[in-house]
Amino acid sequence: MTSREFARKLEERAGQAGLLVSAELSSHLETYYRLLKTWNQKINLTAFNLSELSAHSFDRLLIEPLVAARHTNSDLKSMLDIGSGNGSPAIPLKLAIPHLSLLMVESKTRKAVFLKEAIRALALLNAEVVTNRYEELLKHEKFQEAWDLITIRAIRLEEKSLIDVQRFLRPGGLLFLFLNSRSAKLLEETALPLIWKSTHPLAQALHSHLAVFQKPRPK
Repeated sequence: MTSREFARKLEERAGQAGLLVSAELSSHLETYYRLLKTWNQKINLTAFNLSELSAHSFDRLLIEPLVAARHTNSDLKSMLDIGSGNGSPAIPLKLAIPHLSLLMVESKTRKAVFLKEAIRALALLNAEVVTNRYEELLKHEKFQEAWDLITIRAIRLEEKSLIDVQRFLRPGGLLFLFLNSRSAKLLEETALPLIWKSTHPLAQALHSHLAVFQKPRPK
């Protein structure tokens, strides 16, 4: 894979989603993608074969976060990503919105080491990794109601878990859930201490959606 091939494929997939990606952002995303490819040969970070420039790998790892970035606003200053794993959606979102401070929470040590290396390789400012379960963080008051945006993909979505997770959000903060279409519909009907705001398509080929919830402000 040459840099030109990567840029061409990214432009193609971004175009399908109605996105324009700057040359600078494309270069950063390539660095992340290549790093992920190298580490994926050592530890299981993604089931995608990253030696091939497949549409599905680009859509899931890169395009979905970039589409989600369109649904943020300038009031968001901090982001907490839970179950960060291979770094998507957190790292592409951070690259698209550099002013966001980022904390990635990953319980598996080797994956956490990868995330720290990605931060170093991309020279990401205001980005950190915590090697722990999110339930442990909730035991500390400083983590409660401390974030403007929470992002979650690839962990079990149970009502109790989401009730716990919302404790990280400041009043008015947003929860972004990266879901398949069936999960998105179910969540719209789930009773949560959050306001369901909207559901947006992410990648047409993957039938994926972004469900956006907001924590109510005190009346």
